[in-house]
Order: sequence, then structure tokens, then C-alpha cells
Amino acid sequence: MPTHHQVVIIGGGNAGISVAAKLLLKNKQLDIAIIDPADKHYYQPAWTLVGSGVFDIKKTERNEADVMPNGVKWIKQKVTGLTPETNKVQLDNREELSYDYLVVAPGIQINWQEIKGLKETLGKNNVCSNYSFEHAPYTFECFKNFKGGKAIFHNPQTPVKCGGAPHKIMYMAADYFRRHGLLDKADIQYWSGAAKLFSVPKYEKTLLKVCERADIKLNFMVQLVEIDGPGKKAKFIGIGDTNKDKEFWVEFDMIHVTPPQSAPDFIRTSSLANAAGWVDVDKHSLQHVKYANVFSLGDASGLPISKTGAAIRKQAPVVVENLLAAIHHQPLTGKYNGYTSCPLVTGYGKLVLAEFDYDNNPQETFPFDQSKERWSMYQLKKRILPWLYWHKILHGKM
Repeated sequence: MPTHHQVVIIGGGNAGISVAAKLLLKNKQLDIAIIDPADKHYYQPAWTLVGSGVFDIKKTERNEADVMPNGVKWIKQKVTGLTPETNKVQLDNREELSYDYLVVAPGIQINWQEIKGLKETLGKNNVCSNYSFEHAPYTFECFKNFKGGKAIFHNPQTPVKCGGAPHKIMYMAADYFRRHGLLDKADIQYWSGAAKLFSVPKYEKTLLKVCERADIKLNFMVQLVEIDGPGKKAKFIGIGDTNKDKEFWVEFDMIHVTPPQSAPDFIRTSSLANAAGWVDVDKHSLQHVKYANVFSLGDASGLPISKTGAAIRKQAPVVVENLLAAIHHQPLTGKYNGYTSCPLVTGYGKLVLAEFDYDNNPQETFPFDQSKERWSMYQLKKRILPWLYWHKILHGKM
């Protein structure tokens, strides 16, 4: 196996595959290797709909081999270390790869183990999470099992992929309970490590009305540290100045947990990482601030924006433009403005399409007020976006 490649891409998810496909559309002669150990490739944005009972989990999964671009060398290994000082990547099989240029796009690391008792009770005792292919369908089982009582929805203190997902499933649950005559018997509560429900005021205003409609109680600046599944209770501690040192044991009849998340360990321990552990890149050029031949995009990058597939769609062309410029020793002209999108389902057949930039200014695509709940935008998420992902985005054509 060749131990050197012109371009090495770490990660065969949305970001890595999109960049590789776009690069090859520009220049088929490029020597590109993608490092990823996965057998399967997932369309994770649909897992909220899976958890809501309206999307088939099997339609979110494909073989990784089937989405790998033609002309790419696939190295089916885990990355264990990075030495950007010498342009080297260490692999699980103890081999080492060298590169001229590196694109770091391994996605995010899910840290289930950071909540005591979670791994033991997940998928039973009405403890669910849409952040796993294996467990997302159980969320809908929890909806159906619910006969009234306390329904808890949790958002951790860390950044997460799709920042809206922890509360989107809560709105779907509230609508499900309403449709089944259970909303009056439900005490729905949101327990979050953030300071507010949503970062962009225009969209938060609508979401707060959705919460009011279902009498959802909001609790902020708390961290989930333990779950007792059989005992049906969860332990939260206060974070930040106002809640510091407070401790809450909260009983539940069902709980949806969003696990704490971080950059993968091999990034956190490398010289590519910023103080928070994410890849330290310039937020406009997506080039590493220290190593000029390294670029990063997607969930592992240290960009001050929500971690979504929509953000990747705007980041990938910038990485491709600037990487090709670097190869040809030209100035980097590609600029990313922080665009991201969060399709916020607020009920069955209702969606608020939030689109915004680094400064939380709305960057809307359609010629109407996207802060309003719309059936048409729900259809966009459920029917159009999955098709675009498999047939256009992964082929570098969007």
C-alpha cells in the first residue's frame, strides 16, 4: 500500500466524501486517500423523524463502499495520531501515512460514558436517544409507551451535531401526546446546558411559542451527570454562576438524552487542536492557523457555528477552492461566512427553517418568513433533503 498521498482526507462522512468528490470533479488526476474505518454510512439528519415514527431507519443507512467516490484510495483504518510537523498520520494497524495536504473531517465523538449509568439503561426503561442508529427507533417506542407523567428532554453542556436535535424531538413528542389525548397528562421539561433555547432571536421567538403551546418547562445551565434507569430518575448539577453547586434529582416517565460530544481523541491530543480540543482553523479560509497545508471542515472543526450538514455544504466548496489554490501556490480566495441551517420540526407536518451566519443574522433561502411553521418546509426535510444528500451532495454536485 502506498504510504504517501498528495491529499489525505480523514473521515468518510458527509464532509470528507463531499470534498473528495468535488476535488475529483475539478481534477481527476489528484491522488486522494480517505481514511475511515466504517462499514456503513448514515444520513443522520433523518434520525429525529425516525424517533418520531415517520421515517424508516433502514433508509438512513448505506454501505460506505457504495458512497466512496471513484478514483479515491480508501484506507479502512482508524486514525490513532497526527504529526503535522512532519506531515504524518498514524493508523490503527501501526502503519504511517504521509501527505502533501491534509483535510481533517472525522466528525464528532459521542461520549456516552460521560453520563453515569447511561450506557447500561439506554434502549430500555424509557431511556432513549436519537443520536444512535441502534437506538433511534426506541424513541418512538417511548412515545407509544407514555401514558402520562414526566417527559424529560436533555441537551448537554457541550457542542453537539445538529444543535436543534435535542429540542426538535421534544416538539414532536408534545404533538404526538396532543394527538393521542395525553398532553394534559404530560409534564414536559427541557433540561439544557445552554443559556437559552436557540441562539438566533428571530427563530427562538417561534420556538418559545411552541413551548408555551405545550406548557413545556425550560431549565437552563444544568449538566446531566447520572441516570438511574430502573429507578426512573436523573441527576443534574448546576453550571455557570447562577446554578453553581446546585444538585437536582429529577424523576421521569421517559427521558430523551443527547450525549456529551467532543472532537475525536486523536485530534484533542494533537497540535492541530485549539484550547477546546477542536481543529484550530481560520473561520473564513478553513485553513489551519499554524499548518498551511492542513484544512478542516465539519463537526470536528473549531468553527464558532452550529455543527450541521447544511454548514458542511457551504464549507466544502471553500475547502476545495482554497486547497487547489494552495497546491498551485496561489492566494486563498475562498471565504466561508458561517452559514448554517437547522430545519426545526415543531410538530408533525410543521417546520421552521432556520438559516443564519456567524453573527446569527438570518440568511434565508426562500422569499418568505422562514421563522413561521410551514408544512412545505417539513416536506423539504422529510422528502427532498434525503434525496439531495444521497444523489447530489455526496457526488460533489451541490
